[in-house]
Amino acid sequence: MRAYKPKDNVQKKAYYTDRFYVAPQVPKSPVDSDEVFANDLETIKAKFEVKDAYIQVEQMVVYINASDIYGVLELMRDELQYTQLSELSAIDWLAKDNTFEIFYQMLSMTKRKRIRIKYFIENGQAVDSVEKLFRSADWSEREMFDMFGIEANNHPFMKRILMPYDWQGYPLLKTYPLQGDEFAAWYEVDKIYGKEAREAIGPELRDTARVDRYDSERFSRLGFEVSKGTEITGEEEAHVESYQEEGGVFMVTKLNKESSKVIDDPQR
Repeated sequence: MRAYKPKDNVQKKAYYTDRFYVAPQVPKSPVDSDEVFANDLETIKAKFEVKDAYIQVEQMVVYINASDIYGVLELMRDELQYTQLSELSAIDWLAKDNTFEIFYQMLSMTKRKRIRIKYFIENGQAVDSVEKLFRSADWSEREMFDMFGIEANNHPFMKRILMPYDWQGYPLLKTYPLQGDEFAAWYEVDKIYGKEAREAIGPELRDTARVDRYDSERFSRLGFEVSKGTEITGEEEAHVESYQEEGGVFMVTKLNKESSKVIDDPQR
């Protein structure tokens, strides 16, 4: 159990020290140990400054200047055959030096290689959108803004994508309370009924660890389903799940749970 500490101004400071634990790094290899990566790195170096580069877990990691990201990804797409941007996001290092680490995961299907492009930005600094190069960046950049508050310049629709547009705070910041702040606790009550209903309704319960096994109103009781509102005694008999309607589906064999087999061999 963590020792309790006052939670005043929770958005301004970190009070869970283990949130800033940094896992040990896996071994790194020099880039020249892989001929394909070495050639790719030389091509990038010919046009852009590379701050650091190494191979880790069979992929190359390259650190560049933040201002070069659009040109670097364009070069990788058009000249180096890295035609897929599979992911981009941020890492919160605010407690360490008030920076974010931005990464772009690139994939080349022809080379069967992955390269991760990285750079650092200061807290409050925007990044350049790469949505015009890779359509996959559209939602990823919006999610990065939604979760970390990092805006992407020249993005066609820089709005939240998971949280409501009027949400306050950024849920993936390490200083964000694990169960939300006061705004999160009263958001739906205030939105639907108004603040005057707070006393009558009470705050939202956001304890994700709390599951009431006898609650038939909000949770599915697999194998023990009952009608809504039925009193739960805990002594109900289990019944076998039916995965299809009676008689099955045309050209689909009805699944029988007792006769089904679980394949444990991944090579089979």
